[in-house]
Amino acid sequence: MRQHYHSDHSLSDVHETVDTTAPRKGWRRILAYIGPAYLVSVGYMDPGNWATDLQGGARFGYQLIWVLLMSNLMALLLQSLSARLGIVRRRDLAQANRETYPPLVNFCLYVLAELAIAACDLAEVLGMAIGIHLLTGLPLMWGTIITVLDTFLFLILQRYGIRKMEAFIIALVAIIGFSFLVEILLAKPSMGEVVKGFVPTRLNHQALYIAVGIIGATVMPHNLYLHSALVQTRKISNDDKGIRRAIKYNIIDSTIALNAAFLVNAAILVLAASVFFTTGNTGVAQIQDAHKLLEPLLGSKLAPLLFAVALIAAGQSSTLTGTLAGQIVMEGYLQLRINPWLRRFLTRLIAIVPAVLVIALYGEAKVDDLLVLSQVILSLQLGFAVIPLIHFVSDKQSMGKYAIRPHVKLLSWIVAAILVFLNVKLVGEEAVKVYGSDAEWYWKSLLTLALLVFIWLFLMMTFLPLMKKRILRRKKQNTLHADVALLENLSVAPVQKIAVALDFSRSDEKLIAHALSQGRKEVTYVLLHVVESVSARYLGDASDDDETRQDKQRIREYAQLLEKKGYRTETLIGYQSRVKEIVRMVEESHADLLIMGAHRHSGLKDYIFGETIEDVRHQLKIPLLIVSVDGRE
Repeated sequence: MRQHYHSDHSLSDVHETVDTTAPRKGWRRILAYIGPAYLVSVGYMDPGNWATDLQGGARFGYQLIWVLLMSNLMALLLQSLSARLGIVRRRDLAQANRETYPPLVNFCLYVLAELAIAACDLAEVLGMAIGIHLLTGLPLMWGTIITVLDTFLFLILQRYGIRKMEAFIIALVAIIGFSFLVEILLAKPSMGEVVKGFVPTRLNHQALYIAVGIIGATVMPHNLYLHSALVQTRKISNDDKGIRRAIKYNIIDSTIALNAAFLVNAAILVLAASVFFTTGNTGVAQIQDAHKLLEPLLGSKLAPLLFAVALIAAGQSSTLTGTLAGQIVMEGYLQLRINPWLRRFLTRLIAIVPAVLVIALYGEAKVDDLLVLSQVILSLQLGFAVIPLIHFVSDKQSMGKYAIRPHVKLLSWIVAAILVFLNVKLVGEEAVKVYGSDAEWYWKSLLTLALLVFIWLFLMMTFLPLMKKRILRRKKQNTLHADVALLENLSVAPVQKIAVALDFSRSDEKLIAHALSQGRKEVTYVLLHVVESVSARYLGDASDDDETRQDKQRIREYAQLLEKKGYRTETLIGYQSRVKEIVRMVEESHADLLIMGAHRHSGLKDYIFGETIEDVRHQLKIPLLIVSVDGRE
């Protein structure tokens, strides 16, 4: 029943089963890539979204539309990063985490990912059960238990391949979209108020709770795992053109699919605002209440029917992608694979148990509160999926030239900071309530421990990759031997000019001899000298003292002697700073090689002249030949 995971491919059963390398033209080329984002998008319109959108619209009217738009833009950015990771590295997010973080951190991330999937599945279970109840009148308890049967639907679809599953999901998305298009036409919302809803406003605690729920329902952590794996179902060319094309078309796929999801979410919120908020029914917090009120308020029996059908379609489509996400997380983190039906059954069981308990203990009235709570739980997991993702797609070592650009990186970190800030604010406010309440000491102690674990995990997850990069850089710098050179490029540009730094001592002859041996008569020799008299230091090239005149005469004599022997020469005189002047003259003459003498001085002289050579060497890009000469003058 249980077997170890041998394949290193994500979703190995369908890995690279869709060939995009076959020659296609026009829309057929794009259609080969279309699909993964639609499977991802159903998570953005699942029953959990319905609960948060309905409550947001009913309680606050059109005020939270801007939160939906912001969430959608965040989702579009993060899903494009997830797709890029899968396309370039051929790794899903869970696999990349396993390869980067230590076992304890990975185990914690795995638990959080499974918790996010369970929370998402809880929303799907409740949504399906509510949809069945609205259509048939079957009690929620029985509807919840019946949802176990959709396990078999997933297995049937999986046998037909990824393209058939994508087609089924797209059909369900179309049903949801059509249903709400009709609903909006019946509701006739005020477009002026809708436009005002796009303007950001200050949120009170209740609105913040719903807003965080909307973000959690929109930007789902398990979708980041899912997308990075689904793009690997496409076989692409591994060359630069193939990778860039895959990234481009997957961005198009994500843009279309996620904007469709945004329109559905906006339609739900606008429907609630126009039907319930404007009529004073701000207490509508349950999907069942919304269903009951649609017919009398809109005067159409079609509206509640379409509402229920769309709800079932949303729950069914989301449950399929939740199963895939669970498989990806388990295989990626644990390198463990279990039979798909067992994996699906366990995931569904984890979701059904809390749903059944809440219905049995508190009644059906608390179901929608459980839906919103599931979305808040999802939002709290977001940072633990988003931050590693940004690290991975920013890493030039593993992503190469496909690493995200600085402005995209900055924007991604801003999004991550917003998500973390909202979650910390919400958790902080809830924690203050617990600490200020009459709760038992062990509950407060448990909360403190949980907060400390979350802080530790957050710090490890955020800063460990940065520390690893720094350590790797140090290791490279401290490595005794670099990689063995292949000696494939041994050509050097021919030397056209050789500069010789002279100090008018006995060592000049040795320096010039070495220069001639390097270039013979085919090059030009640039003779350099820096005048170091007091007058030269202060007056520069305006200096005309005896030492300056003698130095100019000496360098001309050297040049004349060499020219008599058939060599081409140039002469340059510098003043003031020895290092700056040598560098200036070498650069002005466009020399290809500089020859300097290393005097065997001791004590202070050794320090001074040794420093001159080092400073010159660091400021020039051309080769420098150091000739050991006698220091006695």
